Formats: sequence, C-alpha cells, structure tokens
Amino acid sequence: MEKWYVAAKKADFNEWAEEFHISPVVARVLRNRDLTEKDQVRRFLYGKLEDCYSPWRLKDMDRAVEQILAAIDEGIRIRVIGDYDVDGVCASYILTKGLGILGAKVDTAIPHRIHDGYGLNDNLIEIARQDGIGMIVTCDNGIAAAPQIALANSYGIRVIVTDHHEVPFVTEQDGVRREQLPPALAVIDPKQEQCRYPFPGICGGTVAYKLIAALAEKTGDGNLREAMEELLEFVALSTVCDVMELKNENRILVKEGLRRLKNTRNQGLKALIEVNGIEPERLSAYHLGFVIGPCLNATGRLDTAKRALELLQSATKTEAMSAARELKELNDSRKNLTLQGVEQAESFLLEHHMEQDKVLVIFLPEVHESLAGIIAGRIREKYCHPVFILTRGEEGVKGSGRSVEGYHMYEAMTQVKQYFTKFGGHAMAAGLSMKEGDIGDFRRDLNANCRLGPEDFIPKVHIDVPMPLEYADGKIADELELLEPFGVGNPKPLFAQKNLRFLSGYKMGANKTCARYRVQTESGAQKRLVFFGNLERFATFLEEKYGPGSEAALYEGRGDFSLSVVYQLGKNTYRGKTEIQYVMQYYS
Repeated sequence: MEKWYVAAKKADFNEWAEEFHISPVVARVLRNRDLTEKDQVRRFLYGKLEDCYSPWRLKDMDRAVEQILAAIDEGIRIRVIGDYDVDGVCASYILTKGLGILGAKVDTAIPHRIHDGYGLNDNLIEIARQDGIGMIVTCDNGIAAAPQIALANSYGIRVIVTDHHEVPFVTEQDGVRREQLPPALAVIDPKQEQCRYPFPGICGGTVAYKLIAALAEKTGDGNLREAMEELLEFVALSTVCDVMELKNENRILVKEGLRRLKNTRNQGLKALIEVNGIEPERLSAYHLGFVIGPCLNATGRLDTAKRALELLQSATKTEAMSAARELKELNDSRKNLTLQGVEQAESFLLEHHMEQDKVLVIFLPEVHESLAGIIAGRIREKYCHPVFILTRGEEGVKGSGRSVEGYHMYEAMTQVKQYFTKFGGHAMAAGLSMKEGDIGDFRRDLNANCRLGPEDFIPKVHIDVPMPLEYADGKIADELELLEPFGVGNPKPLFAQKNLRFLSGYKMGANKTCARYRVQTESGAQKRLVFFGNLERFATFLEEKYGPGSEAALYEGRGDFSLSVVYQLGKNTYRGKTEIQYVMQYYS
C-alpha cells in the first residue's frame, strides 16, 4: 500500500485568498506547488506569454542567430536533424518551418530508431556531405555527439546544436566535474553550467521555439512572427509528451498552446484530433500526453518518425486524414505489443528472483526495442523501483530506463559508463546501447552503487488538503480549473477524508471496470463517489478488512464499511448536464 503524507507548507492562506479571489483551500494547493511569493502566485494563475523568458538569455543564442542568418544569406543548404519521439518531431517541425519562412534552403532528417539509433551518427553526417549540406542544426539531440560533430567539421559542415538533455561530463581525480561540450559553432542547451537561463527544465521543442523567436526578433520578419502562433501549439505538445514539469514558463507555454490548439489550422493536428474522437473545446494536456502524442510516437516506434513529420506538414485535409488514420492504427498495434511486453517483464522478474534488487534490469530479447521505454514506465509504476528494459537490437543490446524520485538515472549511469557504447538522458529517464555479455555486470554494479533504502520503494501520496466531501463544493471545483493544465510538477490536487462510510455500490461501464458508490460523511451528508481504479484489488481489500462477503454486501446495498479516502474534485458533463464529481484515488 501507499504511504500518505499531508502537505504542511506554511503561508498566509487567507491573505492569498483575499488578494486572488480564491478560497483558502485553493491557496493551500498553490503553496503546495512550491509557490512562496505573491508574484509567483499571480504568474501561476494569470501568466501570459510576455512573462516567459527572453530567448537571448540562452547561452550561444546570439552566435546561433548570427551563423544561421549568414548561412541563409550565402544560400547554404541547411539540414535540421531531430529525433524520432514527439519532442524531436515537433522540434524538427518548428525549426524547419521557421527557417523556411526566412528563405532558407532547408530540409529535415530524422534518425530511424532501429537503423540509426538516437541522435547524430556518422552515417547521417556522411549522407549530409553527399547531399551538399553546408549547415546542420540539431534539435532534441547533439549535446552528446562530439565525435560526429567533429566529423562534420572536418567536411566543412557548420553545426549548431539545440538540445535540452544533460551535458556529458567527466569527474576529475579531485572530484570536480568537467563538462564535455561538442565542438559546434553554437551550443544552445539550458543544462550547460555557464548558461544563465532562469528555467532549465524546458524541452527540445521549446529550445527550438526560442531559437525561432530570436530569429523573428532579429529579422523583424512579419510572416515569421505570425507563424509563432502556430508553432506554440507544437511547444505545448512537446512539453507534455516529453514529460516536462508544468511549472514556471512551461505552464504558460502549455496553457497558451492548448488554447490555440483548440482552433488549430494545422491539418495534421486537426486530423489527429478528429480520428481520435476528441472534442476540440475539451482538449486538455491529458489528450496531448495520452492520445495525440502516442499516435505520433507510434510511427517512430514501429515504422519511421518521418511519417509523423509528414502528417504535421500535410497540405490538405484529405492527405492529413489518411495519414492520421494510419498513425492511429499503428498506435493501436503498439498498445497490444506493449501489454505483451509488460507481461514478459513481470515473468522475467519472477523467474530471475529479483526481489532484492534496488534497480531492476530486465532483458527481453524478443521485445521490439521501441517499446522498452513504455514497458519500463509501466514496471516502474507498479513496483516503484528504477527500471531498465533491455532488448536485443541489430548491433548488441539497446535499452531504456525510467526512474523514481531520489534516483538520478543519468548520474547513476555515468558511474558505470564503461558498459555502454552509447548513453544519455535525464534524472528520470535514459537510453543506452551496450554489449549483451555485459548485462550481468551492469546489473551488479548498478545495484552495488544504489543508495536507495526500503522507504524509497513505497509509493508516496501527497495530500494537498484534508477536506470533508461536503466542503468540496462547486465553487472550489470552479476555482481548481484555474490551476489547469495539470501534469508532472502540477498534479491534479488531492484531498482526503477519514471515516467515510461506504453504503452501496454500482459497477459501471461496458466491461464493469469502474464503479460508483454511495457514501456518508461523519456529519451524515451522503455523496456519490466514483472509482476508476482496480476493482479486483479494492474487493480484496474489503474482504481482508471486513471479512468474506463484504464486496457482495456493498454492491447489494448492504454496506457499512468505514474507510479513509484520498479523492480528486472536479466537474463532469454528461448529456448536457454538469455536476460535481468526487473521484476516489486511494483508500485505506
């Protein structure tokens, strides 16, 4: 079971409530998002694009703009090289469209996940040379491609790096870390030590957008300034799909991008929204991360990400709808393969007796390598351990990792980098290539170095405010909408109530996989509580706590079971009728 914590951060909640016309309850939620000053609260609630940071604060931005404009003036062919995930595809779209508007002779190359792997490689550089490319602009990659950029330099190809990943480093004998930057004309990456950008937690799409924004400002080009509106939609998509924290300017960019996406003029995005049955006015960060994003990702996983880029560049609705349907079919296939992969991963854990491992290293040779990251995420969620899923590729082993709070995955990998032929990533996610014969030693050393304790493997539930259901009214539900978009770094608020009596229940849905319960608070108020979680697990809990027959009694209307509940508050509209909805998330 999870361990519950009630947030206890202090502030003058009544003063915040009065100044911003919100309830003290919502003021507490805002404080729990690490806001301490009124200006931060104001920016969180009402921030606009003008509150975002100037692109010129990114290190090397001035140099990149100068070099790109010189290349355009000289008529040099420019190639944008991105990545095969949503962030890489969107960043490629942003740069290619922006540079094209300025008159650049620009095209795009996106590595093939299987044949090329992540980021720049020698083959891509060789192809660029053969094609007469004079400048390469990377996006969502390049920071760890020093040898490849040196090769490009030897051919006289100019290179600009735009990235957001961790900068490779070596630790000297005296313990000092020294960055290893690639030999590019300009390196734009907010993770650089010498970069003074106020908020380094932006994605590759945002870095690309900042570069185009700087070019628009420098040139004063009206068409490019107009295009920035559409490009903002791709920034929102990139940010959510690359699981960036929805804090600081990320929150503003996603909020503004979503507002524009609801009326997007991009044929590809319109088609994806339509084939997935999304009502444009109800489009949310959830749809970006769990519906639209996976469709775009599916091409890079099971085919080629060029198809996703081509969809976004569609000129007509007919062309876009055809491509969108194909992407949706690919994603449906990916879902089935993922379920099979998760089952294989769980079998591997049992067969190899990994109960004592702090870091789970799971080798699934027959699983498609493109699914490793998704499977790692599912296993991480279930077991609350850092996870690496390794698969057999064309050349050795490839893998993806997903981490937990308190375990910096990239730094942990740096301690055992002798096992990798290639690696990179963030604190919470990473990718790698290695030799199959090194898997056992890799698993051993990772676990030997890991300093996580038993408490780190217990899922933590952070409750914003203990609040009886009868206090969670429509006014608070309306105010909570001000906190959207929700996501990583800004989760949907959690409330809790003790001693909630479950009186009756009703299973809903075509497959009876969710339920609605009639509950009673300590003051005697009766409410309806919805649950979309695991009903079998809930039934087992009831039987263990209250004895055999408890589940049957509840659904027959004979329940009288007192539980503590963590819930979310929202509003649900069904058949034109809107009502307050309480959604149970956890119970004890």
